[in-house]
Amino acid sequence: MAESPKNQTSSSATSGEVQTEFEPELVGGSGSDDRASDSREGVNNGGSDSSGIGGQNFPRVNTLPSEMSKDDKLEPTWGQLKLERSKTERHNRHGNLCAEDAAQILDDRIPVQQKLKLLNRIATVKDDGSVEFEVLGDIEPQALNIRSEDVYKGAVDDENLDSTDLQCIPPLQIVVLIVGTRGDVQPFIAIGKRLQDYGHRVRLATHANFKEFVLTSGLEFFPLGGDPKILAGYMVKNKGFLPSGPSEIPIQRNQMKEIVYSLLPACKDPDMDSGIPFKADAIIANPPAYGHTHVAEALKIPIHIFFTMPWTPTSEFPHPLSRVKQPAGYRLSYQIVDSMIWLGIRDMVNDMRKKKLKLRPVTYLSGSQGSDSDIPHGYIWSPHLVPKPKDWGPKVDVVGFCFLDLASNYEPPQELVKWLEAGQKPIYIGFGSLPVQEPEKMTQIIVDALEETGQRGIINKGWGGLGNLAQPKESIYLLDNCPHDWLFLQCKAVVHHGGAGTTAAGLKAACPTTIVPFFGDQPFWGERVHARGVGPSPIPVEEFSLHKLVDAINFMLDPKVKELAVELAKAMENEDGVTGAVKAFFKHLPQRKLEPELTPMPSSLWSISRCFGCS
Repeated sequence: MAESPKNQTSSSATSGEVQTEFEPELVGGSGSDDRASDSREGVNNGGSDSSGIGGQNFPRVNTLPSEMSKDDKLEPTWGQLKLERSKTERHNRHGNLCAEDAAQILDDRIPVQQKLKLLNRIATVKDDGSVEFEVLGDIEPQALNIRSEDVYKGAVDDENLDSTDLQCIPPLQIVVLIVGTRGDVQPFIAIGKRLQDYGHRVRLATHANFKEFVLTSGLEFFPLGGDPKILAGYMVKNKGFLPSGPSEIPIQRNQMKEIVYSLLPACKDPDMDSGIPFKADAIIANPPAYGHTHVAEALKIPIHIFFTMPWTPTSEFPHPLSRVKQPAGYRLSYQIVDSMIWLGIRDMVNDMRKKKLKLRPVTYLSGSQGSDSDIPHGYIWSPHLVPKPKDWGPKVDVVGFCFLDLASNYEPPQELVKWLEAGQKPIYIGFGSLPVQEPEKMTQIIVDALEETGQRGIINKGWGGLGNLAQPKESIYLLDNCPHDWLFLQCKAVVHHGGAGTTAAGLKAACPTTIVPFFGDQPFWGERVHARGVGPSPIPVEEFSLHKLVDAINFMLDPKVKELAVELAKAMENEDGVTGAVKAFFKHLPQRKLEPELTPMPSSLWSISRCFGCS
């Protein structure tokens, strides 16, 4: 997934030094006020009025007393996390979770330092960056749902999004904070354009690499810190947000610090090119834009989280960044992963809270990185592929895949058109913006597998550098950039990394799909595709081989698999995830009439602010 100030606040993180145990004196606060909490309780920071727009109840947090300014010494980071690999002889001491452990992790009354020691004992960060723990076999699943108030008991079909009247919302200035690769940015461009169609001013804040992509789509752009190429390389190596070894800590921390410190300017600074003023009335963000809820708290404006992977606890499947096989531990896996990530960024978030947001530092360990868990969430996938879990309440929506229509304005090169017309439909193979460790070796495997199965193929070179052939082959077309919504309709099957957007495009085109996951939510989508019968078991990139790719291609060529793919595509045909996302966003805004502070600009200036000459 996933892109300033340079100083590190943790010497251990900067040096890559790793301690094998948490040290209590490094943990912020003490006694009963120093708690890991995602409760609804909290204090109103700064003593200011919290009414905000329409009387919104803004994220509230448990904070340190204002006189405590030693949080640089108090904050644990990944430098204090036990990052060593699990060893057989330690297996019985580490990684086993009993009911008592679960109760302590979920209990707000347990001091932070006690929870830190507990996490250190039960959770292991694996070589691939995922968090592993085991639930003892004699624990019943219900024993781990300690906080029953956090588990929604109502019907899955909550308020119909169709009841949202989009025409009655006064014009707002909305900032969209997105961290990640192009696949993460693309659905939010579609959402932003739709919001703009309803008369709202939309600023999409993301990495500088995507400035042209955003501007040519007709949205305003503002740069966030971080480089998506560095982030993607880090996450490919570590399989997620968590560092798998001490040498990885400074890389991730530098990137995250740049991102965190760029969020406030993205919400309130004038446009960097035109100078047109901007002040956000509401925030849309994805979870890797860590610090988003804290900025919303400081500005007293509502925030809505959207994401392409599960981030809300459920008992139906584990957190995509975790490894827990027992269903009893699924729900708890979200709390554990959340806590581990929070430990790595807590010091820089608190530094931002004090120095930039003028808020008190957060004391507790987790709870969506220090925010009220009552914030609305929307998930960008088809309920026909992954139905909304029964324990997700009315604050959580599954809106459908969000497609950005690029095909209608796309003119394919004549060379590609002629190649497509010259033979049978090809199999697409590409990994988008993800770096490939051995591109020559992977290219040769792809070529050999296509030849062995008698298929034509399109290889997308992407950022990974695939497609360096010793000599051209008539059966293989090397491709740079091409809209998936156009290209996949020309293909009989697709092989890719399993990003949510690419997965959606392939399924919408009724293509049997093989997913080669690199990190993050990609294994999750690989498993869901396989469970739906429209593709083989995912092939982790480190296990990519000629034998497995040949088997995967043969699986996708089975007519029964194609029938299931067509069936799923028809079910998704009438979905409009973009409208669903917009309706979900407005459904959860305050009920009272919204009154933006800024008067809408004259129409001529409004048009310029939208497009910045990108007509």
